[in-house]
Amino acid sequence: MSVPCEVSTKQASGAPMSLFERGLTLWVGLCILIGIGLGQWAPAPFQLLGKLEVAQVNIPVGLLIWVMIIPMLMKIDFGALHQVRTHWRGIGVTLFVNWAVKPFSMALLAWLFIRGLFAPWLPAEQLDAYVAGLILLAAAPCTAMVFVWSRLTGGDPYFTLSQVALNDAIMVFAFAPIVGLLLGLSSIVVPWETLLTSVALYIVVPVIIAQWWRRRLLRHGSARFEATLETLGHASILALLATLVLLFAFQGQAIIDAPLIILLLAVPILIQVFFNSALAYWLNRTVGERHSVACPSALIGASNFFELAVAAAIALFGFESGAALATVVGVLIEVPVMLLVVRVVNRTRAWYERGPRVRS
Repeated sequence: MSVPCEVSTKQASGAPMSLFERGLTLWVGLCILIGIGLGQWAPAPFQLLGKLEVAQVNIPVGLLIWVMIIPMLMKIDFGALHQVRTHWRGIGVTLFVNWAVKPFSMALLAWLFIRGLFAPWLPAEQLDAYVAGLILLAAAPCTAMVFVWSRLTGGDPYFTLSQVALNDAIMVFAFAPIVGLLLGLSSIVVPWETLLTSVALYIVVPVIIAQWWRRRLLRHGSARFEATLETLGHASILALLATLVLLFAFQGQAIIDAPLIILLLAVPILIQVFFNSALAYWLNRTVGERHSVACPSALIGASNFFELAVAAAIALFGFESGAALATVVGVLIEVPVMLLVVRVVNRTRAWYERGPRVRS
């Protein structure tokens, strides 16, 4: 077995959840408190950081986003795409849920809840931005964290690896058109130049850098690669936390004025997570896929590449926008919600395997 293939299999199998991953909700909560406190106590430095822009791209946040995203993209082996045909049913179900259902169902839920039911309790001037943030969140399928969720369900590592690689490849071409379409249908005007710039900066360029760096490191063996990735993982965590502190330093006053905002934004996110994971799980059972494929398929269909969503929201709408806040709510609830989905698919294995069309 070649070194790249061997490393990819280990990654797809998933390592135990780190302290940061297990406590993600806690860390995000602390960042909310720290960011709000710093924003109220010393607003001047944050206002200065907010002005450091080139072509509507905030330089400090752009760098932080790269530090967040590149280590995650280095885990992806695009050479695994040839394995797609092995699990074509599960791949088809996941692609259908990720790209034909998830963004559109989220847009529908955002219109229903944000512009409808919850509108009286939300700032009127931010309603469009909240809808946009939720759409951005749903249009970015999960990448690295899926390996963790797949391991917790005994998911097929080759399926997980090939599905994530395929999703990343599709995201390069599909993210901007889907976001542009849904924002347009929502009557939210976004300059296409800015959207395409975001895709180039936060998808295309990081993918190129990550894959170049991955190949360079693998020439020196898997041990060197894994050690580097572990070091970069720590930097990625710090970058995520720093970005969240910056976001909430700008969002602090809005949250103080309307503390229910985060709870209200969480409602459509929760509904779409449970809906899409259940749909993917049921469809896999219907088409006769194995449980070890259905589990990661359901989890990939439910979770989000929230780092990309946060980056795009900041680039398109700014630090102080409701769009940025909406994407961060996705970060806040990611771990507890996905662990609940993991628990459900594990406990329903016997029911799943009683399906008349399940194949070995």
